[in-house]
Amino acid sequence: MLLAVVSVLSLSIGVVPIPPADLLSPTPQQWQLLTVSRIPRLLAVLLAGAAMSVAGLIMQRITQNSFVSPSTSGTVEAAVLGVLMATLLLPGASLTAKMAVAIVTAVLGTLVFLQLLQHIRYQDPVVVALVGLMYGGVISAVTVFLAYQRDLLQLLEIWQTGSFSAVLAGQYEPLYLVLVVGALGYLFADRFTVVGMGREFATNLGVRYTAVLYTGLVVVSVMGAVVVVVVGAIPFLGLIVPNVVSLFLGDHIRRTLPATALAGAGFVLGCDVVGRTIRFPYEIPVATVAGVIGAGVFVWLILRAAQRTAP
Repeated sequence: MLLAVVSVLSLSIGVVPIPPADLLSPTPQQWQLLTVSRIPRLLAVLLAGAAMSVAGLIMQRITQNSFVSPSTSGTVEAAVLGVLMATLLLPGASLTAKMAVAIVTAVLGTLVFLQLLQHIRYQDPVVVALVGLMYGGVISAVTVFLAYQRDLLQLLEIWQTGSFSAVLAGQYEPLYLVLVVGALGYLFADRFTVVGMGREFATNLGVRYTAVLYTGLVVVSVMGAVVVVVVGAIPFLGLIVPNVVSLFLGDHIRRTLPATALAGAGFVLGCDVVGRTIRFPYEIPVATVAGVIGAGVFVWLILRAAQRTAP
C-alpha cells in the first residue's frame, strides 16, 4: 500500500505538476507527459530497485555472508568497466552490445571476487566486505584511468551515478530483462540456499554445486549490468535492503525474495521522490540519496554485527 501511494506521488510531482485526481482522467497534454516521461521513469525505478535488491539477496545466500552484495564484490564496478570498454572498442555499438559486454565483465569480476573469498583466512563478514570494497576500488581506479586517457570522464559519471532524470519511453525497456532473470532466481531459490552451506553439504543433498553456483553468478551479474547500463550504479542497495528484510522475515530465500524485491523498489522510489523534491525544481541523483542513507544503515549493520559477536 505504501509503495502504491509513493508511486502516485512520483507520477504527480515534477516541473509540470499533475494533481493525483487528474491521473484517472488526464488531459491530452498530461497523458503525453505521463506516457513519455513519468510512467517510464516509475517503471524504471521499480525494476532497478527490485533487481539490485534481489541480486544482493542471492549473492548473500550463495556466499553465506550478509555483507556481500553487487556493490561490495566488484560486480557493479566491473559492469561499469565493461560499458567503458564497449564504448572504446566498439564505437557506435548499440545498447544491447554494450549490455552484453557489461554482463561478461560483471560475471568475470564477480568470479574473481568469489575466488578471493576462498583465500581469505578470516571469514569475518566485515573483513570480507572491506576486501570487496577495496577490490571494487581497484577496478574503479582502472576504469577512471582509462576514461581519463580518452577524455570520457563526463560520460563515465553517467554510469557511476544512478539517476532516472533522463529516462524516457524507448530507453528503459531493457530493464524488463531483470524480470526474466529474477524469475530464474526464484526458481533456484532453494538451491542457492543449499549451495551457500558449502560444496560437500550441497553435494550430499544431490545439488549440482558448480552449476547452481554459476547460475547464481549469472543472475546477479545480469541484473547488476543491466541496471548500470540503463540508469547507472546505485550504491548500498543490494546490501542494506536484504539485511533489513531478513531481520523481519528470516533467511528463507524463497519467502524473502518477493518481499526484498518490493522493499528495494520502494526504497529507490522513496529516494527518487526525495531527490526530486528537496531542491525542486532541480534534482539530486538517486545514487546520492541512496548513498547517504545506505552508508548510515551499513554502519548500523556493522555495529549490530559487532555487538552480536562480542563476548
